[in-house]
Amino acid sequence: MDSHLQPRAAVRARRERARSPMTHAGLRPFLLLLLLALCACSSTSPDKRLLQYLNDKGFGNRYTGNAEDQNYVTIGDTIAISDSYHTELDQTQRVDVDGTVVLPEIGAVHVAGQTRTELEAFLTQKYTPYYEQLKIDVRLTTSGKFYFIFGEVIGEGKKPFPGDLTVFEAVTEAGIDARTANLGRVRVIRADPRDPLIIPVNMASMFKAGDSTDNILIQERDIIYVPPTMIAQLGYFLSDLLFPITTVINQFASAFYVFNGQGYGRRGGYGYNNNYGGGYP
Repeated sequence: MDSHLQPRAAVRARRERARSPMTHAGLRPFLLLLLLALCACSSTSPDKRLLQYLNDKGFGNRYTGNAEDQNYVTIGDTIAISDSYHTELDQTQRVDVDGTVVLPEIGAVHVAGQTRTELEAFLTQKYTPYYEQLKIDVRLTTSGKFYFIFGEVIGEGKKPFPGDLTVFEAVTEAGIDARTANLGRVRVIRADPRDPLIIPVNMASMFKAGDSTDNILIQERDIIYVPPTMIAQLGYFLSDLLFPITTVINQFASAFYVFNGQGYGRRGGYGYNNNYGGGYP
């Protein structure tokens, strides 16, 4: 009896193990899903080496700050240094690509990133071993600070940042394309790798109701985008859709025009103006 039931018990046990999700065969799909999830997490997380090159704040600039609060030196700026006791120290220098200027007595010094007050204290410290009395004044002429504007404006691209500039002034100075610009959905983008900010601006309300609530001040490195209207978007879509066809038609038309203009005369006679026999005068 026992010998007859033993094979049945073994078969039943094997069936139970096959049905159980905790066996190796049952765990394989779960392990595969877990592995795929881990791979997805590892692919979305940034590489540590890449994080070293990402800027903590700003729009990809090495030297950042609020120029309207207190201006700071950046590459391309010009600094004018003067001292009331020593006129030989008076210098006007343009900040080089490495953020330095070359000054008398002390040579090349790194000035980029410093505010006017910080730079005056820094130069006073540098010149103290050479002069007993010092009263250094620094003036900055900025030329390395910009903002950007794109979209349905006539003058797109990089613009010098003058300070005290509103979004209304920036867009109108760039020139509005009134046929395609959607002034109710203008966006001011403050790009940042960690804390980006997108500010919606309704310029249409400024024109219609005089509401200047959204007329914010532009900061350096801001990106202003003026989107197209829905009709303009439809027109751009159709233009892109028909672009291959219109290109072929234009090429055929230009080829036909060149062939007709160079190979035949106005009266249909071949060799017109080529001085062949039978040509017309």
